[in-house]
Amino acid sequence: MSGKPLLPTLSAGLLVAATGVGAGDLVISALAGARYGYTLLWAIAVGAVLKFFLNEGLARWELATGTTLLEGWVERLPRYLVIYFGVYLCFWACLVAGTLISYTGLVAHTLLPLPLSDAGGTAVWGALHSVVALLLVRFGGFCSVEVAMKVVISIMFVIVIGCAVAVLPPAGEVLRGVLLPTLPADRQSVLFSLALIGGVGGTLTIMCYAYWLREKRALDEVSLRGVRLDLGVAYFLTALFGIAVTVIAAQLRPEDVGGYRMVTGLAEQLATILGEAGYWVFLLGFWAAVFTSMVGVWSGVPYLFADLWQRYRRRYAAGPNPVAALRTTAAYPYFLLYLALPPVLLTIYQQPAWIGIAYAVSGAAFMPFLAGTLLYLNNRKAWVRPLHNGWLTNAVLGVSLLLFLILLATQLAIPG
Repeated sequence: MSGKPLLPTLSAGLLVAATGVGAGDLVISALAGARYGYTLLWAIAVGAVLKFFLNEGLARWELATGTTLLEGWVERLPRYLVIYFGVYLCFWACLVAGTLISYTGLVAHTLLPLPLSDAGGTAVWGALHSVVALLLVRFGGFCSVEVAMKVVISIMFVIVIGCAVAVLPPAGEVLRGVLLPTLPADRQSVLFSLALIGGVGGTLTIMCYAYWLREKRALDEVSLRGVRLDLGVAYFLTALFGIAVTVIAAQLRPEDVGGYRMVTGLAEQLATILGEAGYWVFLLGFWAAVFTSMVGVWSGVPYLFADLWQRYRRRYAAGPNPVAALRTTAAYPYFLLYLALPPVLLTIYQQPAWIGIAYAVSGAAFMPFLAGTLLYLNNRKAWVRPLHNGWLTNAVLGVSLLLFLILLATQLAIPG
Protein backbone atom coordinates (compact mmCIF):
# COMPACT_ATOMS: atom_id res chain seq x y z
CA MET A 1 0.00 0.00 0.00
CA SER A 2 3.02 2.27 0.31
CA GLY A 3 2.90 3.14 -3.37
CA LYS A 4 -0.57 4.61 -3.16
CA PRO A 5 -1.00 8.37 -3.15
CA LEU A 6 -0.84 10.03 0.26
CA LEU A 7 -3.77 12.28 -0.46
CA PRO A 8 -6.57 10.29 -2.12
CA THR A 9 -8.81 13.33 -1.95
CA LEU A 10 -9.00 16.24 0.43
CA SER A 11 -12.51 17.01 -0.79
CA ALA A 12 -14.16 14.08 0.99
CA GLY A 13 -12.67 15.21 4.29
CA LEU A 14 -13.82 18.77 3.71
CA LEU A 15 -17.34 17.51 3.09
CA VAL A 16 -17.19 15.73 6.44
CA ALA A 17 -16.04 18.93 8.14
CA ALA A 18 -18.74 21.03 6.50
CA THR A 19 -21.53 18.54 7.19
CA GLY A 20 -20.47 17.88 10.77
CA VAL A 21 -20.80 21.55 11.73
CA GLY A 22 -24.55 21.68 12.12
CA ALA A 23 -26.98 23.91 13.95
CA GLY A 24 -26.88 21.76 17.08
CA ASP A 25 -23.08 21.97 17.31
CA LEU A 26 -23.17 25.74 16.90
CA VAL A 27 -25.82 26.11 19.60
CA ILE A 28 -24.06 23.97 22.21
CA SER A 29 -20.70 25.66 21.50
CA ALA A 30 -22.29 29.08 21.93
CA LEU A 31 -24.08 28.08 25.12
CA ALA A 32 -20.88 26.64 26.59
CA GLY A 33 -18.92 29.78 25.68
CA ALA A 34 -21.48 32.16 27.16
CA ARG A 35 -21.75 30.20 30.40
CA TYR A 36 -18.18 28.98 30.98
CA GLY A 37 -15.98 31.16 28.79
CA TYR A 38 -12.89 29.32 27.57
CA THR A 39 -12.98 26.61 30.26
CA LEU A 40 -14.54 23.84 28.17
CA LEU A 41 -12.57 24.31 24.95
CA TRP A 42 -10.76 21.05 25.71
CA ALA A 43 -14.03 19.14 25.24
CA ILE A 44 -14.21 20.35 21.63
CA ALA A 45 -10.68 19.07 21.01
CA VAL A 46 -11.48 15.72 22.65
CA GLY A 47 -14.66 15.38 20.59
CA ALA A 48 -12.75 15.99 17.36
CA VAL A 49 -10.14 13.34 18.28
CA LEU A 50 -12.80 10.75 19.13
CA LYS A 51 -14.70 11.41 15.90
CA PHE A 52 -11.44 11.06 13.97
CA PHE A 53 -10.89 7.57 15.37
CA LEU A 54 -14.50 6.56 14.74
CA ASN A 55 -14.36 7.70 11.12
CA GLU A 56 -10.94 6.13 10.66
CA GLY A 57 -12.46 2.87 11.90
CA LEU A 58 -15.18 3.14 9.28
CA ALA A 59 -12.59 3.67 6.56
CA ARG A 60 -10.44 0.84 7.98
CA TRP A 61 -13.32 -1.63 7.52
CA GLU A 62 -14.04 -0.32 4.04
CA LEU A 63 -10.43 -0.58 2.85
CA ALA A 64 -9.90 -4.00 4.41
CA THR A 65 -13.06 -5.67 3.13
CA GLY A 66 -14.05 -3.66 0.05
CA THR A 67 -17.55 -3.37 1.52
CA THR A 68 -19.38 -0.60 3.34
CA LEU A 69 -19.87 -0.78 7.10
CA LEU A 70 -23.60 -1.12 6.50
CA GLU A 71 -22.96 -4.27 4.49
CA GLY A 72 -20.85 -5.52 7.37
CA TRP A 73 -23.71 -4.85 9.78
CA VAL A 74 -26.26 -6.66 7.59
CA GLU A 75 -24.01 -9.66 7.02
CA ARG A 76 -22.38 -9.95 10.46
CA LEU A 77 -24.83 -8.60 13.04
CA PRO A 78 -28.18 -9.95 14.26
CA ARG A 79 -31.17 -8.94 12.20
CA TYR A 80 -32.81 -6.96 15.03
CA LEU A 81 -29.81 -4.62 15.22
CA VAL A 82 -30.09 -3.90 11.51
CA ILE A 83 -33.80 -3.15 11.88
CA TYR A 84 -33.01 -0.92 14.87
CA PHE A 85 -30.60 1.10 12.77
CA GLY A 86 -33.09 1.43 9.91
CA VAL A 87 -35.79 2.78 12.25
CA TYR A 88 -33.27 5.05 13.92
CA LEU A 89 -32.06 6.38 10.55
CA CYS A 90 -35.56 7.45 9.51
CA PHE A 91 -36.28 9.04 12.89
CA TRP A 92 -32.96 10.87 13.11
CA ALA A 93 -33.15 12.09 9.51
CA CYS A 94 -36.49 13.80 10.07
CA LEU A 95 -35.32 15.53 13.24
CA VAL A 96 -31.98 16.76 11.91
CA ALA A 97 -33.56 17.91 8.66
CA GLY A 98 -36.17 19.91 10.57
CA THR A 99 -33.46 21.53 12.68
CA LEU A 100 -31.37 22.50 9.64
CA ILE A 101 -34.38 23.85 7.75
CA SER A 102 -35.38 25.93 10.78
CA TYR A 103 -31.97 27.52 11.27
CA THR A 104 -31.32 28.25 7.62
CA GLY A 105 -34.76 29.85 7.46
CA LEU A 106 -34.12 31.89 10.58
CA VAL A 107 -30.79 33.30 9.41
CA ALA A 108 -32.03 33.95 5.86
CA HIS A 109 -35.08 35.78 7.23
CA THR A 110 -32.79 37.88 9.41
CA LEU A 111 -30.54 38.71 6.47
CA LEU A 112 -33.38 39.32 3.98
CA PRO A 113 -36.67 39.73 5.87
CA LEU A 114 -39.84 38.76 4.05
CA PRO A 115 -43.08 40.77 4.52
CA LEU A 116 -44.37 38.02 6.82
CA SER A 117 -44.31 37.21 10.51
CA ASP A 118 -41.01 35.86 11.85
CA ALA A 119 -42.47 32.36 11.96
CA GLY A 120 -43.80 32.65 8.40
CA GLY A 121 -40.59 34.13 7.02
CA THR A 122 -38.50 31.45 8.70
CA ALA A 123 -40.72 28.71 7.30
CA VAL A 124 -40.67 30.10 3.75
CA TRP A 125 -36.93 30.68 3.66
CA GLY A 126 -36.27 27.28 5.24
CA ALA A 127 -38.44 25.53 2.66
CA LEU A 128 -36.71 27.39 -0.19
CA HIS A 129 -33.27 26.36 1.06
CA SER A 130 -34.42 22.76 1.40
CA VAL A 131 -35.72 22.69 -2.18
CA VAL A 132 -32.53 24.32 -3.53
CA ALA A 133 -30.42 21.70 -1.72
CA LEU A 134 -32.68 18.95 -3.07
CA LEU A 135 -32.33 20.18 -6.66
CA LEU A 136 -28.57 20.60 -6.32
CA VAL A 137 -28.11 17.06 -5.02
CA ARG A 138 -30.61 15.38 -7.34
CA PHE A 139 -29.76 17.07 -10.63
CA GLY A 140 -26.31 18.55 -10.05
CA GLY A 141 -24.67 15.31 -9.01
CA PHE A 142 -21.75 14.82 -6.67
CA CYS A 143 -19.45 17.19 -8.56
CA SER A 144 -21.88 20.10 -8.20
CA VAL A 145 -22.36 19.37 -4.50
CA GLU A 146 -18.61 19.26 -4.01
CA VAL A 147 -17.98 22.58 -5.77
CA ALA A 148 -20.84 24.35 -4.01
CA MET A 149 -19.74 23.13 -0.59
CA LYS A 150 -16.12 24.13 -1.20
CA VAL A 151 -17.22 27.69 -1.95
CA VAL A 152 -19.61 27.99 0.98
CA ILE A 153 -17.30 26.28 3.48
CA SER A 154 -14.57 28.77 2.54
CA ILE A 155 -16.93 31.63 3.39
CA MET A 156 -17.90 29.90 6.63
CA PHE A 157 -14.40 29.30 7.97
CA VAL A 158 -12.94 32.64 6.92
CA ILE A 159 -15.79 34.63 8.48
CA VAL A 160 -16.26 32.75 11.75
CA ILE A 161 -12.59 32.23 12.52
CA GLY A 162 -11.87 35.81 11.47
CA CYS A 163 -14.57 37.05 13.85
CA ALA A 164 -13.07 35.00 16.68
CA VAL A 165 -9.67 36.59 16.08
CA ALA A 166 -11.27 40.05 15.87
CA VAL A 167 -12.64 39.88 19.42
CA LEU A 168 -9.01 39.67 20.60
CA PRO A 169 -9.37 36.83 23.10
CA PRO A 170 -6.51 36.35 25.60
CA ALA A 171 -4.31 33.76 23.89
CA GLY A 172 -3.08 32.29 27.17
CA GLU A 173 -6.60 31.59 28.43
CA VAL A 174 -7.64 30.07 25.12
CA LEU A 175 -4.63 27.72 25.10
CA ARG A 176 -5.26 26.70 28.70
CA GLY A 177 -8.87 26.01 27.84
CA VAL A 178 -7.83 23.74 24.96
CA LEU A 179 -4.92 21.92 26.60
CA LEU A 180 -5.91 21.68 30.29
CA PRO A 181 -9.15 19.76 30.96
CA THR A 182 -11.02 21.62 33.70
CA LEU A 183 -14.57 21.38 35.03
CA PRO A 184 -16.17 24.30 36.85
CA ALA A 185 -17.90 23.57 40.14
CA ASP A 186 -21.28 23.95 38.43
CA ARG A 187 -22.86 20.50 37.96
CA GLN A 188 -24.15 21.52 34.55
CA SER A 189 -20.56 21.79 33.31
CA VAL A 190 -20.33 17.99 33.15
CA LEU A 191 -23.37 17.87 30.87
CA PHE A 192 -22.03 20.65 28.69
CA SER A 193 -18.64 18.96 28.33
CA LEU A 194 -20.29 15.66 27.36
CA ALA A 195 -22.56 17.45 24.90
CA LEU A 196 -19.57 19.18 23.30
CA ILE A 197 -17.68 15.90 22.99
CA GLY A 198 -20.70 14.20 21.47
CA GLY A 199 -21.74 17.03 19.17
CA VAL A 200 -18.43 18.04 17.59
CA GLY A 201 -18.12 16.68 14.07
CA GLY A 202 -21.63 15.31 13.76
CA THR A 203 -23.09 11.95 14.68
CA LEU A 204 -24.57 9.70 12.02
CA THR A 205 -23.22 11.93 9.24
CA ILE A 206 -19.69 10.63 9.81
CA MET A 207 -20.80 7.46 8.01
CA CYS A 208 -21.17 9.47 4.79
CA TYR A 209 -17.40 9.78 4.40
CA ALA A 210 -16.98 6.30 2.90
CA TYR A 211 -19.60 7.01 0.23
CA TRP A 212 -18.12 10.37 -0.73
CA LEU A 213 -14.70 8.75 -0.87
CA ARG A 214 -16.04 6.18 -3.32
CA GLU A 215 -17.36 9.01 -5.49
CA LYS A 216 -13.84 10.40 -5.71
CA ARG A 217 -11.60 7.33 -5.95
CA ALA A 218 -11.70 3.58 -6.39
CA LEU A 219 -10.83 1.83 -3.13
CA ASP A 220 -7.67 0.30 -4.57
CA GLU A 221 -6.34 3.83 -5.15
CA VAL A 222 -6.74 4.80 -1.49
CA SER A 223 -4.31 4.15 1.36
CA LEU A 224 -5.04 4.20 5.08
CA ARG A 225 -2.35 6.88 5.48
CA GLY A 226 -4.15 9.06 2.96
CA VAL A 227 -7.46 8.61 4.74
CA ARG A 228 -5.89 9.52 8.07
CA LEU A 229 -4.42 12.72 6.64
CA ASP A 230 -7.71 13.57 4.93
CA LEU A 231 -9.71 13.06 8.13
CA GLY A 232 -7.05 14.74 10.24
CA VAL A 233 -7.43 17.96 8.26
CA ALA A 234 -11.22 17.65 8.40
CA TYR A 235 -11.42 17.29 12.18
CA PHE A 236 -8.77 19.90 12.82
CA LEU A 237 -10.91 22.41 10.92
CA THR A 238 -14.02 21.18 12.73
CA ALA A 239 -12.39 21.71 16.13
CA LEU A 240 -11.06 25.11 15.07
CA PHE A 241 -14.54 26.20 14.02
CA GLY A 242 -16.12 25.02 17.27
CA ILE A 243 -13.45 26.80 19.30
CA ALA A 244 -14.02 29.99 17.28
CA VAL A 245 -17.78 29.95 18.00
CA THR A 246 -17.11 29.36 21.71
CA VAL A 247 -14.59 32.21 21.83
CA ILE A 248 -17.11 34.60 20.27
CA ALA A 249 -19.87 33.46 22.64
CA ALA A 250 -17.59 33.89 25.65
CA GLN A 251 -18.10 37.65 25.23
CA LEU A 252 -21.85 37.26 25.94
CA ARG A 253 -23.91 36.91 29.08
CA PRO A 254 -25.58 33.49 29.49
CA GLU A 255 -29.05 35.04 29.41
CA ASP A 256 -28.31 36.46 25.95
CA VAL A 257 -27.81 33.00 24.48
CA GLY A 258 -30.84 30.77 24.12
CA GLY A 259 -32.67 29.24 21.18
CA TYR A 260 -32.89 31.45 18.13
CA ARG A 261 -31.77 34.41 20.21
CA MET A 262 -28.30 32.85 20.23
CA VAL A 263 -27.70 33.71 16.57
CA THR A 264 -28.55 37.38 16.79
CA GLY A 265 -26.90 37.65 20.20
CA LEU A 266 -23.55 36.60 18.76
CA ALA A 267 -23.99 38.93 15.79
CA GLU A 268 -24.88 41.88 18.06
CA GLN A 269 -21.80 41.25 20.20
CA LEU A 270 -19.60 41.41 17.11
CA ALA A 271 -21.35 44.62 16.06
CA THR A 272 -20.15 46.29 19.27
CA ILE A 273 -16.58 45.35 18.36
CA LEU A 274 -16.50 45.55 14.57
CA GLY A 275 -19.36 47.91 13.85
CA GLU A 276 -22.52 47.12 11.93
CA ALA A 277 -20.54 45.17 9.35
CA GLY A 278 -19.64 42.64 12.04
CA TYR A 279 -23.33 41.91 12.60
CA TRP A 280 -24.06 41.08 8.97
CA VAL A 281 -20.78 39.31 8.34
CA PHE A 282 -21.34 36.90 11.23
CA LEU A 283 -24.89 36.15 10.12
CA LEU A 284 -23.52 35.33 6.66
CA GLY A 285 -20.96 32.98 8.20
CA PHE A 286 -23.61 31.29 10.33
CA TRP A 287 -25.84 30.86 7.28
CA ALA A 288 -22.92 29.30 5.40
CA ALA A 289 -22.30 26.86 8.27
CA VAL A 290 -25.88 25.63 8.44
CA PHE A 291 -26.46 25.55 4.68
CA THR A 292 -23.33 23.48 4.02
CA SER A 293 -24.49 21.06 6.69
CA MET A 294 -27.88 20.87 4.97
CA VAL A 295 -26.35 20.15 1.56
CA GLY A 296 -24.04 17.55 3.11
CA VAL A 297 -26.91 15.78 4.86
CA TRP A 298 -29.11 15.90 1.76
CA SER A 299 -26.23 14.47 -0.29
CA GLY A 300 -24.78 11.88 2.09
CA VAL A 301 -27.58 10.43 4.22
CA PRO A 302 -29.63 9.02 1.28
CA TYR A 303 -26.59 6.83 0.50
CA LEU A 304 -27.04 5.20 3.90
CA PHE A 305 -30.71 4.44 3.35
CA ALA A 306 -30.17 3.20 -0.22
CA ASP A 307 -27.29 0.97 0.85
CA LEU A 308 -29.18 -0.43 3.83
CA TRP A 309 -32.31 -1.07 1.73
CA GLN A 310 -30.39 -2.95 -0.96
CA ARG A 311 -28.30 -5.01 1.45
CA TYR A 312 -31.26 -5.93 3.62
CA ARG A 313 -33.41 -6.98 0.66
CA ARG A 314 -30.61 -9.13 -0.74
CA ARG A 315 -30.12 -11.04 2.51
CA TYR A 316 -33.58 -11.23 4.02
CA ALA A 317 -36.08 -10.68 1.20
CA ALA A 318 -34.37 -12.42 -1.71
CA GLY A 319 -34.18 -9.09 -3.52
CA PRO A 320 -31.87 -8.25 -6.40
CA ASN A 321 -28.15 -7.79 -5.88
CA PRO A 322 -27.25 -4.21 -4.91
CA VAL A 323 -26.03 -2.02 -7.73
CA ALA A 324 -22.69 -0.27 -7.46
CA ALA A 325 -24.00 3.26 -8.03
CA LEU A 326 -26.38 3.89 -5.14
CA ARG A 327 -27.44 7.25 -6.59
CA THR A 328 -29.13 5.39 -9.44
CA THR A 329 -31.38 3.33 -7.17
CA ALA A 330 -34.98 4.34 -6.45
CA ALA A 331 -34.26 4.41 -2.72
CA TYR A 332 -31.81 7.32 -3.00
CA PRO A 333 -34.18 9.98 -4.48
CA TYR A 334 -37.10 8.79 -2.36
CA PHE A 335 -35.13 9.29 0.85
CA LEU A 336 -33.86 12.62 -0.46
CA LEU A 337 -37.48 13.73 -0.83
CA TYR A 338 -38.18 12.45 2.69
CA LEU A 339 -35.35 14.64 4.02
CA ALA A 340 -36.25 17.76 2.08
CA LEU A 341 -40.03 18.02 2.29
CA PRO A 342 -41.86 16.53 5.35
CA PRO A 343 -39.49 18.13 7.95
CA VAL A 344 -40.60 21.58 6.72
CA LEU A 345 -43.64 21.00 8.96
CA LEU A 346 -41.33 21.12 11.99
CA THR A 347 -40.35 24.63 10.92
CA ILE A 348 -43.96 25.71 10.58
CA TYR A 349 -44.69 24.51 14.10
CA GLN A 350 -41.45 26.09 15.40
CA GLN A 351 -39.99 22.83 16.71
CA PRO A 352 -41.84 22.16 19.96
CA ALA A 353 -39.86 21.15 23.03
CA TRP A 354 -40.22 17.42 22.44
CA ILE A 355 -38.51 17.77 19.06
CA GLY A 356 -35.43 19.27 20.70
CA ILE A 357 -35.36 16.55 23.36
CA ALA A 358 -35.84 13.78 20.80
CA TYR A 359 -33.08 15.22 18.58
CA ALA A 360 -30.59 15.33 21.47
CA VAL A 361 -31.40 11.79 22.56
CA SER A 362 -31.31 10.40 19.02
CA GLY A 363 -27.84 11.82 18.41
CA ALA A 364 -26.54 10.38 21.67
CA ALA A 365 -28.09 6.97 20.93
CA PHE A 366 -26.10 6.30 17.76
CA MET A 367 -22.51 6.87 18.88
CA PRO A 368 -22.30 3.97 21.41
CA PHE A 369 -23.74 1.66 18.75
CA LEU A 370 -21.11 2.76 16.23
CA ALA A 371 -18.20 2.52 18.68
CA GLY A 372 -19.32 -0.91 19.88
CA THR A 373 -19.71 -2.37 16.40
CA LEU A 374 -16.32 -1.03 15.32
CA LEU A 375 -14.73 -2.68 18.34
CA TYR A 376 -16.42 -5.94 17.37
CA LEU A 377 -15.91 -5.95 13.61
CA ASN A 378 -12.46 -4.41 13.32
CA ASN A 379 -10.87 -6.76 15.85
CA ARG A 380 -11.76 -9.85 13.80
CA LYS A 381 -8.49 -10.49 11.97
CA ALA A 382 -10.15 -12.98 9.65
CA TRP A 383 -12.41 -10.19 8.40
CA VAL A 384 -10.08 -7.16 8.26
CA ARG A 385 -6.73 -8.92 7.86
CA PRO A 386 -3.75 -6.52 8.38
CA LEU A 387 -5.98 -3.50 9.06
CA HIS A 388 -7.36 -4.78 12.36
CA ASN A 389 -7.45 -2.35 15.29
CA GLY A 390 -4.26 -1.66 17.21
CA TRP A 391 -4.12 -1.07 20.96
CA LEU A 392 -4.41 2.72 20.62
CA THR A 393 -7.47 2.50 18.38
CA ASN A 394 -9.12 0.02 20.73
CA ALA A 395 -8.38 2.22 23.72
CA VAL A 396 -9.86 5.31 22.07
CA LEU A 397 -12.91 3.40 20.83
CA GLY A 398 -13.39 2.00 24.33
CA VAL A 399 -13.27 5.51 25.80
CA SER A 400 -15.70 6.67 23.11
CA LEU A 401 -18.12 3.87 23.95
CA LEU A 402 -18.03 4.74 27.66
CA LEU A 403 -18.39 8.50 27.16
CA PHE A 404 -21.24 8.20 24.68
CA LEU A 405 -23.08 5.75 26.93
CA ILE A 406 -22.79 8.29 29.76
CA LEU A 407 -24.01 11.03 27.43
CA LEU A 408 -26.99 8.90 26.40
CA ALA A 409 -27.82 8.16 30.03
CA THR A 410 -27.74 11.85 30.94
CA GLN A 411 -29.93 12.76 27.98
CA LEU A 412 -32.51 10.15 28.99
CA ALA A 413 -32.40 11.06 32.67
CA ILE A 414 -32.75 14.84 32.28
CA PRO A 415 -35.90 16.01 30.49
CA GLY A 416 -35.40 19.20 28.48
